[in-house]
Amino acid sequence: MKKKMTSLLVLTVVLAVFMVGCGSGNKSGADDSSKTLKLMENSEVSSMDSVLSQDVPSFNAQGQVFEGLYTLNKKDQAVPAVAKEMPKLSKDKKTYTIHLRNNAKWSNGTAVTAKDFVFAWRKLANPDTAAQYAFLLDGTIENGTAIINNKKDPKTLGVKAVDDHTLEIKLERPVPYFTSLLAFNVFYPQNEAYVKKQGDKYAQSSERMIYNGPFTLSKWTNTAKKWTMTKNPKYWDKKHVKSEHLEFNAVKAPNTAVNLYDTNKLDVATLSGDYAAQKQNNKDYHSMVDAYVTHLKLNQERDGKKTPLANENLRKAIALAVDKETLIKKVLADGSKAIYGYVPEKFVTNPKTGEDFRKESGNYMEHNEKEAKTYLDKAKQELGKSIQLEILNSDLESSKKVAEYLQGQLEKSLPGVTIKLKTVPKKNLLQQTRDQDYEIALSNWGPDFQDPLTFLGNYTTGNTYNATGYSNKDYDKKIKDASTTLTVDPEKRWETFIGAEKQLIETDAVIVPLYQTAITNLQKNNVRGIVHHNFGTTFSYKEAYLK
Repeated sequence: MKKKMTSLLVLTVVLAVFMVGCGSGNKSGADDSSKTLKLMENSEVSSMDSVLSQDVPSFNAQGQVFEGLYTLNKKDQAVPAVAKEMPKLSKDKKTYTIHLRNNAKWSNGTAVTAKDFVFAWRKLANPDTAAQYAFLLDGTIENGTAIINNKKDPKTLGVKAVDDHTLEIKLERPVPYFTSLLAFNVFYPQNEAYVKKQGDKYAQSSERMIYNGPFTLSKWTNTAKKWTMTKNPKYWDKKHVKSEHLEFNAVKAPNTAVNLYDTNKLDVATLSGDYAAQKQNNKDYHSMVDAYVTHLKLNQERDGKKTPLANENLRKAIALAVDKETLIKKVLADGSKAIYGYVPEKFVTNPKTGEDFRKESGNYMEHNEKEAKTYLDKAKQELGKSIQLEILNSDLESSKKVAEYLQGQLEKSLPGVTIKLKTVPKKNLLQQTRDQDYEIALSNWGPDFQDPLTFLGNYTTGNTYNATGYSNKDYDKKIKDASTTLTVDPEKRWETFIGAEKQLIETDAVIVPLYQTAITNLQKNNVRGIVHHNFGTTFSYKEAYLK
């Protein structure tokens, strides 16, 4: 989402969304214990403008109140949402014709039309929008590449409203994952008349928005610690929305979450570190590995000047010095799994053999202090004996603990290297990373669609999520080939992705993958119907309810 941030982008240490619970009843209905689910996020929702998505809480909030042409079912397969059926493809698989439901409406009663998608996608493509995920149009929808590079007008994007309920999409070339991509947040519709009327205030608060999804939003601004979602009476499929209300709290400290859970003020509590280890035998304990990958971004250029990390030997020394197994077992202790590549396990498989990508690609840059010191010695000869670096991390408790561990471990394993920590609010981390104003950033990436490209496409030259100063023509060619000429040769395309991952992680040491994130929480035993997804919006609460 998967796919990138950016994709999804960018990006914290522990996945920030969890499940549901009971409320205390009263006559207002907002706290009716049989119809209200109480949820938590581990930070505030930074944006509700679907075109400007870039963090997990925002993706999840948007996914409950908006809906695209398609959505994901329990098996992560794209199924019709605003579209009334699967797309009709031309023989060359480059033209998609999609018919919309006649009864899809916005919460103000106006119809959701094909024009709403055209408007939103042109907004996404427009360089003036500065959308993190505009790169998803690169090499996919016709003229997308030229538009995002400011060489063509957004109006030339290959999407048009044939009529109010028929959308035609023209692609640059066949795109194997395109239908699943249409379920991703940035491809949601926006009502042009409403958005333009709100101007700069659009999506700055819940009162400045209309919704076409299962729920509507209230009591929200981007600094809100609490917000509410209410069943949308205008939603075309409201009969399958099983909760009247969803109540959210932003809870950053895991001890606070546990205390709220223990006092029945939360029905689901996010666990990490000591709390994850302590609660493993609790009957309410749940843990599962997700498709989000936490990694270190190594910035080679800052303010127009080379950083010490422009030195390949230093990057490789850092990559080999990180003891990921100790990190997940002693610091996180929440079920997260050490990862030695960028594409997570149980996400995509070989189109011919069914082999998991992670298993087939193998492990890169496994912990080896002796080899790390060899690379460090080479780096010192080129940079000097004393090297100072800064790790940028968010103010989440889990993020701070991981950064502190990395600081101690790297300074111990790499003599002469001094690590400073810079802790900032998560939204500041996202912006500083995007602006390339950092040296090492603790980041998190989740897939936008079900394809290795959603990860490996992030580090091509010019990709907004890249923001590391990395540029390699050979790597760019691999990704371009996998996105263009090889779309008709699935096996060769798969091999090309494996080669690209090896180059990114081992040969060029651009990033340091740390672990595949686990979702770990305490959850009341009467919660039903929550659907987890490996890409796009992490959870769907449409059919969630209390038994």
